Amino acid sequence: MIKRKLGQGLEVSALSLGAMGYGKARNLPDRNEMIRLIRTAVERGMDFFDTAEVYGPWTNEEMVGDALAPVRDKVKIATKFGWDIDQETGEHRGGVNSKPAQIRRSIEGSLRRLRTDHIDLYYQHRVDPDVPMEDVAGTVKDLIAEGKVRWFGMSEASVGSIRRAHAVQPLAALQSEYSLWTREPEAEVIPTLEELGVGLVPYSPLGKGFLTGTIDASTVFDTSDIRAQTPRFSEEARIANQKLVDLIRKMGEKHRATPAQVALAWLLAQKPWIVPLFGTRKLQRFEENIGALNVTLDQADLDEIEQANIVVQGARYPDAMLRFSGH
Repeated sequence: MIKRKLGQGLEVSALSLGAMGYGKARNLPDRNEMIRLIRTAVERGMDFFDTAEVYGPWTNEEMVGDALAPVRDKVKIATKFGWDIDQETGEHRGGVNSKPAQIRRSIEGSLRRLRTDHIDLYYQHRVDPDVPMEDVAGTVKDLIAEGKVRWFGMSEASVGSIRRAHAVQPLAALQSEYSLWTREPEAEVIPTLEELGVGLVPYSPLGKGFLTGTIDASTVFDTSDIRAQTPRFSEEARIANQKLVDLIRKMGEKHRATPAQVALAWLLAQKPWIVPLFGTRKLQRFEENIGALNVTLDQADLDEIEQANIVVQGARYPDAMLRFSGH
């Protein structure tokens, strides 16, 4: 698999696999299948894997640790801190917590669960407005000096927070939602990353499944699925947003590609330092997604998408979740 460079010398496969998945957070009924999928991804040349202590909490890191332990020297593991997780019980207490003492407790737990002596890329999952960014970045800087972390990242952070953190400990990557139907980072965030030499790892590159073309107005979501509460997945919004899927499906026919492959190819065409992060629990979908690396959109294709000027309907998250982003 071809490689791409994020920031600070971090080189990874051009696509990354996220292990979050949908469904009840602590419930991993297909744990063995997920482990097999992750190991197959490594065999296919992928070396960049993403998890977080909050996924579960903890159960996801344990699964990723078991999957990658035999090939630890061949891969780069990203995990995250920053939600208010009780480090004794694993209870997600709601809200955020990036106090230095909490970060230090979090890293020890993540190292143990991931069965490793270092985290390659350690993200602040959400900015904690009650903790000075300099204290957060300074703590991660110390962890890097101690050899427990290799690179520092942030997620869903504002330009101001990115600059403040980067001034203390240079960032390797920002992980934020960015896709054909989430274009907000283009205004300020992406130009700032380019200026600072920070890579972008866009999560939900397939619009939580919508851009694959497999979801329509008749789709019914389980109540535990976040999409059931997300405005962009209301029936009305799905009907309105179908025109975007129709556009990329038409483009896919030209390139003999699926809508998902076109959506990923579009992201890859934006900047050479963008590494899309997708999640799947099925090998068939994994193979389809990495096939995007063989799809090249030319300037005419990119122009056609822009000129369509499709305005996406509905907020990307419920208000209760959006309030944690952009600090």
